[in-house]
Amino acid sequence: MNWNTNRRDFLKAAGAGLAAAAAAPNFAWAADGDTLRIRMDADFQVLDPWGIIGGLDEVIPRCTQVSLVRMGDMRDGNNWELYAAEKLEWLDGTRLAFTLRDGLMWTGDFGPVTAEDVKFSYERIAGSDSAWAYQFEKLKEVEVIDARSGVIHLTEAFAPFIVIAMPYYGGHIVCKAAVEAAGGSYTTEIPAQCGPFLLDSWEQAQKVTLKANPGWTGAAPAFSTVEIYILGDDQAAQLAYEADAFDFTRIAPGAVRQLKEAMPEGATLIEAESTRYVWLTINQNAEPLKDIRVRQAIQYAYDSDAVLQGAYDGLVGRSAGVVQPGTTYARTKNLIDTRDVEKAKALLAEAGAEGLTLNLVALTDSTSQTIAQIIQASLGEAGITVEIQPTEEAAYWALGDKTAGDDYLSLELVLQSFAGGVDPTENLVWFRPDQIGVYNWTFFDSAEYEDLYQTSLTELDPDKRRAMFNRMEDLMELSGDFVFICFEPLVAIHDSDLQPVILADGHPDPVRFTRV
Repeated sequence: MNWNTNRRDFLKAAGAGLAAAAAAPNFAWAADGDTLRIRMDADFQVLDPWGIIGGLDEVIPRCTQVSLVRMGDMRDGNNWELYAAEKLEWLDGTRLAFTLRDGLMWTGDFGPVTAEDVKFSYERIAGSDSAWAYQFEKLKEVEVIDARSGVIHLTEAFAPFIVIAMPYYGGHIVCKAAVEAAGGSYTTEIPAQCGPFLLDSWEQAQKVTLKANPGWTGAAPAFSTVEIYILGDDQAAQLAYEADAFDFTRIAPGAVRQLKEAMPEGATLIEAESTRYVWLTINQNAEPLKDIRVRQAIQYAYDSDAVLQGAYDGLVGRSAGVVQPGTTYARTKNLIDTRDVEKAKALLAEAGAEGLTLNLVALTDSTSQTIAQIIQASLGEAGITVEIQPTEEAAYWALGDKTAGDDYLSLELVLQSFAGGVDPTENLVWFRPDQIGVYNWTFFDSAEYEDLYQTSLTELDPDKRRAMFNRMEDLMELSGDFVFICFEPLVAIHDSDLQPVILADGHPDPVRFTRV
């Protein structure tokens, strides 16, 4: 494999406008019709499903590994279908039988994909320190029947198991023999692959190339090569697309109006609801934020209308939590639903916190920086000085990680967004007590929240589940640790002769892109 770590000049951090101007001519090269070119906003870090972080970390295993089932396009209802399994059947409420498709082979002479690989893949994550252990929280064991068949045993009935555990992240199947030979885990080099594509080359922070797997026995992908270009800023990516650098890229929501007035020739715009939720983390463990009145002052000072207009051009409304608006389980409104700057000032005065200065961490993309600047201005009206700390993706995700040092203890404000799941529990899981120092960067710690979460996993009545989820979001807001911002719209542009497939997390599935 060719590993090239030289950075291209046009990817040097120079601000969104300069990056855009520099990126377009350098990205503009032709590709034949058998090559799919897509853009992602950050490089991958860990390809082992145990340690996947998200984004490109997840997109590559969609191409190079298999899962028992896979999800369909988010615009078609997030339906699941069989993938590595040719048969999947509930024997009863706690037993799920599967049979693998014949002909699935690992690279590197590791032989066929087996039920033992499924057992190893699931059980190594269940009960572990992996961020994806929640997917297998109800897993008791995987019983191997024969080389291709097994039974998944759950500790109790848990109907969402198929859509929560099996299609992505921890659900990607790895080769037991290969992973054990590699020492039990891996990061950037996959010890054995089994998917429609193989990881061919990686030019760090620039480009990943995937090539069709000659040993793949399933339906052939529409392209023999997938080139994934890494470019952080949406505005730069839009200009690069217009210079014929990509076939598909997400773009900034604020660009929609301009594009509709002058669409590039041969391009199609996607506007869709997404499951990606955005919020402001207020860390109650940080010394200036220990007083709940200070945290509530931030909630009252926040200017939702300014953010939604300035960063999203009014394309979406404010969210009332981390459950997607307009769905069965969504909360109808925030408890603090109206901005009140005078209330914020009064709370600060009561807490003796006038003249407060806080640090706000935000990613470097244009949308995040716009939101950060509006938060800075709105909190400033209440007397809070906000200093913005733009942070690149790799460093950003280490901020709240307790294994990376003690900095997570003193984080103050962080602008965060997560790719949501199909079931609300997949969005609510990150704010449980056991996620402090992992992905719960607020130090929100509620026994009631945890009890409701556990009960919601097995409750089947939609009305009872809705009440649980709404109460959990009430508890989040009442803690003063959260300002719910919105569910970001999915906005992308692609060649009109291309049919993309985008999953619930908003990321593409290159395996199923086709030409039309």
